Amino acid sequence: MITVTPVTPEGILEIQLSGTLTADDYADTLTPAMDEAAADQGRLRLLLRMGPDFEGFTAKAAWADAKLGMRHWSGFERIAVVTDADWIENMVQVMGFAMPGAVETFDLDELDDARRWLTESLGSLHMTDLGNNILQVQLLGKLDAAAYANADDKLDAYVRDHGRFKLLLDLREFDGWHGLAALGDHLKLVRDHRHIPTKVAILGDEGWQKLAQKLMRHFISAETRYFDEKDAGAANAWLA
Repeated sequence: MITVTPVTPEGILEIQLSGTLTADDYADTLTPAMDEAAADQGRLRLLLRMGPDFEGFTAKAAWADAKLGMRHWSGFERIAVVTDADWIENMVQVMGFAMPGAVETFDLDELDDARRWLTESLGSLHMTDLGNNILQVQLLGKLDAAAYANADDKLDAYVRDHGRFKLLLDLREFDGWHGLAALGDHLKLVRDHRHIPTKVAILGDEGWQKLAQKLMRHFISAETRYFDEKDAGAANAWLA
């Protein structure tokens, strides 16, 4: 059985699953609700609750689930999965990286936390003019696609005012991306502005960030250099 709660004022669609789901459950309840919510809201914030009475899917329901997911693949902004079932949590952890949006799991007694996570700000992207034609871009926390919503406009405005510039990319508090959509938006931002920076200093404290500096050389034409987190002064001096 599928129970759908109307979209909340915060734009959350809540769905509760119980028993063994059939293809008719999808055709009669879930598919119309998802289609209507997507038409009204655009990208969806979905709360999916599976209590102890949830027993799984029939084969036809699993196929209906796959088709529905593919239809709305790019439309999921965030998904909160609320369950105490270990097999569901493990599946989400294995497959979550491939989802276009952010996905998190919560225990059944963390329902309010799940609702809060769906509405709160996640990571953020900050741009600061440091003077001397240097732009600092800080990536904070774990970014979802929403963090990039205004990044293009802000960067374009800076380029209009300054022309080519030097970039300080601050990754000291960056934890990665929530989903493929956020990573795609990041790569698009890099691609669209790859010829504009004349120098790029990457400031971080993780081994993978040093690797990012090496990879960046293949995507942008600017000279790049990595600096450890304690060397912020040296990074600014090199750019200046």
